[in-house]
Amino acid sequence: MATKQGMCKNCGSLVMFDDREELCECVFCNCVFPSAEAAEIFANPEGYEFKNEKFEKQEGSKHYYSTPVMPDLVEKAVQRTKVSKTQSEDSKLKPNEFEISPNDVKAPKKLVIGMIAGSVALVAVILAIAIPLFISRKTLTESITADINTIFAGEASQEADSYRQYNIYGLSCQYVKIGLSSEITDDEAKTIYANYTKLRSDKRGNDSGVVEMNIYTPDTIFHIDGNGLTKDVQEPVEIVETTAESN
Repeated sequence: MATKQGMCKNCGSLVMFDDREELCECVFCNCVFPSAEAAEIFANPEGYEFKNEKFEKQEGSKHYYSTPVMPDLVEKAVQRTKVSKTQSEDSKLKPNEFEISPNDVKAPKKLVIGMIAGSVALVAVILAIAIPLFISRKTLTESITADINTIFAGEASQEADSYRQYNIYGLSCQYVKIGLSSEITDDEAKTIYANYTKLRSDKRGNDSGVVEMNIYTPDTIFHIDGNGLTKDVQEPVEIVETTAESN
């Protein structure tokens, strides 16, 4: 047994019939005719003339048709919506035990409070460490700055008037840059370094830490640290004037 498709010879509608039956019936116009003819028209409907006559439902006739291939999706969707709405409104229905709701993923109140308290405590610890260090460095910098001119005493005293600017930085003021408007000797540079190291030690109350100093002069950059003195000398550029020879 197999259900086949055909086409009504009267109205052209789709006809479903059992291949064992000799006759088929159109459920739209009630036309009864041979099943083989319905199959032939379905296979080649072009050029066939449908008369669209009216037929009365015959007593004892059969309707050979099956469920349409494409059901009414809109109607089923409406029915499904009605069922879902009914289930949601029915308070007696047991909720899905395996469904996760937003309330299930919320952190416990105690955990939230603990996280906030921990964050506040961490910030407080950081501030408790950072603020005293900042105040200490600022105080030390201001104290050294007040007596900065004393580092030019001794062999570098003649350079006191040439001092132009300086920059002191670092957590313990261990870095310093000095700019001079005239040249100095290596020994004078070492004297400035030794005087600053002593001034820093006196202001801090200890001589821990290595000082790094850069002294900038018009032609030389002195770098002095715990390893000694090095310098970068800028060689003057000789400018040679040339004249163009005429042919």
